[in-house]
Amino acid sequence: MTQTAAQHVNTLLASYPDFPLPGILFRDLNPVFADAVAFRAIIDELAEKHRGQFDAVAGIEARGFLLAAGIGYAAQCAVLAVRKGGKLPGTVLTEEYDLEYGSARLELEVGQLPAGSRVLIVDDVLATGGTVAATARLVERAGYVTVGVGVVLELADLDGRSRVGAVPVHTIVAV
Repeated sequence: MTQTAAQHVNTLLASYPDFPLPGILFRDLNPVFADAVAFRAIIDELAEKHRGQFDAVAGIEARGFLLAAGIGYAAQCAVLAVRKGGKLPGTVLTEEYDLEYGSARLELEVGQLPAGSRVLIVDDVLATGGTVAATARLVERAGYVTVGVGVVLELADLDGRSRVGAVPVHTIVAV
């Protein structure tokens, strides 16, 4: 019997208490991504859930890049890299945001897609929603349309979904 993406995640997900700071339970998806069958199930689910709804997929640094590359390949569409601040050349848009344990900024190069392009945002984890919300703002400011968000793991008690607004969010596993 073939396992679903959620079953793979539930089986392979590792947890580390007090990382990176005391009181934080870090959920590590690296063992999930290291399993080829599990990774394929995740890519297939995220790509299929949004099939026909997007022209490009935006991956948030760093593990979102893995997902975006796989989905872009599967859907034969453009891939955008949403980078941490100071890592992109040329003209970039910048958004500041808060993390559950700090703050940061994200950047997106301008002019990569035609105006009005439909973009699916993907990342590994939806926690407080700051990273995804900042990415959605970047996508909109670049002249594109955010059509959805896909994540592997949602930390439901942090209510990150509320910061994303009306954009549909698809989560493989919520904890």
